[in-house]
Formats: sequence, structure tokens, C-alpha cells
Amino acid sequence: MAPEPLPVRCHVVTGKGGTGKTTVAAALALALAADGRHVLLVETEGRQGIAQLFDTPPLPYEERRVAVTRGGGEVKALAIDVEEALLEYLEMFYNLKRAGRALRKMGAIDFATTIAPGLRDVLLTGKIKEAVTRRRDGHRVYDAVVVDAPPTGRITRFLGVTAEVAGLTRSGPIKTQSDGVMAVLKSPQTAVHLVTLLEDMPVQETADAIAELTGAGLPVGSVIVNMATEPLLPEEQLERAAAARLTGADLAPALAAAHVHDGTAIADALAAQAVEHAQGWAAQDELRDEVAALDLPTVELPLLPGPIDVGALFELAGRLEEHLRTEVAA
Repeated sequence: MAPEPLPVRCHVVTGKGGTGKTTVAAALALALAADGRHVLLVETEGRQGIAQLFDTPPLPYEERRVAVTRGGGEVKALAIDVEEALLEYLEMFYNLKRAGRALRKMGAIDFATTIAPGLRDVLLTGKIKEAVTRRRDGHRVYDAVVVDAPPTGRITRFLGVTAEVAGLTRSGPIKTQSDGVMAVLKSPQTAVHLVTLLEDMPVQETADAIAELTGAGLPVGSVIVNMATEPLLPEEQLERAAAARLTGADLAPALAAAHVHDGTAIADALAAQAVEHAQGWAAQDELRDEVAALDLPTVELPLLPGPIDVGALFELAGRLEEHLRTEVAA
């Protein structure tokens, strides 16, 4: 049996640099692909971060399977090459494939994307829209498309540049294509998810991006708090340490009972670490309140030990699956 259709089919993942948005995008693709779904994971920045996460060779400009999930689902990945996307665009709308190849030899494509930086984003969003709406034998090829998008600082511009291009012409293939892209990106089948850390700057950038996206009429999805840590102390001791009321003298008797050599110095060092940890946790908790005030669905992903590999991606995907089920039920 075919899986139930998803209410959101285009998931755009953004976040301040360093928040782990590529990792979250990959985990989200795995979560969406569970139970037999087919998902495309798209990379837009040319860093080959997806290939590194799934431990595969660098991705060419073609859709390749990178993972199989529960129930026979699969994740394919695509690293969009701007030059190839432009050639594809010229062939699709103007039947100029041969001319496009000649332009590439002349270096005209690099020249065009340099003097018109917005052209790059138009090609990227156009390819994303094509994947979201693609059909074969009357059925959608992908149940969902996940986009590892540019950072929050330019996400609104990235998603909205096609609308600007559409405003430059009243008719023709460019106008039609641009309108089609914006119809998908501004529809309920798209959601822009924001990845943040419980740190001042990422949380502030997240709030700013939400305001910009909302103002531009782009649909905001969830806030994903990445690399969240758990407190190492019980609540009562945590509050005491955060108030700097925990000292080495409080820990010294236990160390002495354990016959720890030079227990006083160790007790002082341990108390200092406990106070630092507790105060850091208190600061994170305040930022949790700020994230909650954004009034969006929120999920926390844990800080995992060691490097992120495929096993770690599936662990994060499990957390995101729970969140997705909650959102669908709501």
C-alpha cells in the first residue's frame, strides 16, 4: 500500500552557520522517508556536506540513493550544479541545449551568474520546484523534498528572488516558470524550518529570520533546537550551583571518604566546574523561554558524542519522526 500523503512536501531547512543545518536536513529526510516513502535531499551550496554525512563519493548533478529506511523507503540526494541547471533550463524552455554548451565553453555562464547573482538562486529554486511537482505515470516521484538551504541571513532573499524576476517580465517562459516556483514556495505544501542552538546569536537570528519570512509571505514550519544538552546535576543541586552556593568544602567530605589524595584541591576544581555547568544551563533555560516565545512548533535534538555518522543521523531522525507525528496529529 502507498503511504499516506504528507501535508507538507517541500521542507526548507535553514539556520545560522554552525548550527548543524545540513545534519538536521539529512536527519529530516530520513524521518520523512520512513514507512516506504521516497524523499529527495537537495544541497544548494556546493559544499558536498551531504556526501560527507552519508560517507559517499561527491554527488554529481544527478539524483542518487544515499540511504534506505524502514518499510522500503529511500532517500536520494542531489547536489545542484548551477551550470548544469542553467543548461537544463535553456533546453527545457528555449530548446537551446546545443547553444548552452557553446556558452559554457565561452565562459558565458560563469559571467552571467557573476553579474546577476540572483540568477543562481532562480535556477536553484526552479530545480527544487521541479522536483516537488515532478510526476511519473500519474504519480508524484517524491513524497517529500528536503532542501539544505542557505543560512538564515539570506534565506528570505533566496526564496523570494524568483518573485523579483517574475516582476521584470509580463509574459513568456521566464514569467510562467517564476510564477510556478512562487506558487509552490508560498503554498501550504512548503515549510521553512529554522535550526538554532541555545546561544544568544543563533536564537536572535532565528527570530529575525522568522519575522522576515512571515513578512514575505513565506510559510514558517518548526524551530529545531540542535545539540541540546542535559543537566548533569539533580535539580536542587543545579539551582544551588547556579547561585554559586556550592563550594569545595561541600564536596571535600565525600572525596575524603573515598580516600582521594589531595581531596581539597580536587574538591575546589569540581565545585568550580559544577558552578560553571549550572550557570550555563540556567542561561540555556532562559533562551528556551525565548524560543518558546516565538510561538512555533519546537523540537530539541540532543548533542551526540563523537562525529556524526549514518547511525547518528538515524538516531536524530527518530526524534524528528516523533515530532512529525505530533504535528500531523495536531
